[in-house]
Amino acid sequence: MHLRLDVVTIEREVYSADDVDMVIVPGVEGQMGILPRHEPIVTGLREGALEIVRGETRDVLAIAGGFVEVRATHVVVLADVAERADEIDVARAEEARARAELALREAPRGEDAEKALASLRRAQIRLQVARRAGHPRAHRGGFGETPEG
Repeated sequence: MHLRLDVVTIEREVYSADDVDMVIVPGVEGQMGILPRHEPIVTGLREGALEIVRGETRDVLAIAGGFVEVRATHVVVLADVAERADEIDVARAEEARARAELALREAPRGEDAEKALASLRRAQIRLQVARRAGHPRAHRGGFGETPEG
């Protein structure tokens, strides 16, 4: 038995397959693994890497928030932002990370710091996803690393 998975944003369908073995989503309360026959649930998502397991292959998407609806054999991810690894512009993500790190150093507290930290996390996630896909320039600053590198 497999899952059907649809990952969509307000702008487009990012991913769709009907032979998914497992989906791992970055839930608001932590990572959540979804297998066929999962209990129905709707929950929020935070920014992070969404992993898709299909046989021996793993695809990874970078997402920034949204919701996931889980049914017995169908998972729908309604993401605020979602990118496949091959869509990520690594140079642009590196630049965004550098800008966010600078903003954090210049505004260590308050709303500006929160915005900079969110920007930094999004850039790190994009770089992590590109690195997992084997992009040669996505070598540093991945998910889970400190802003110092």
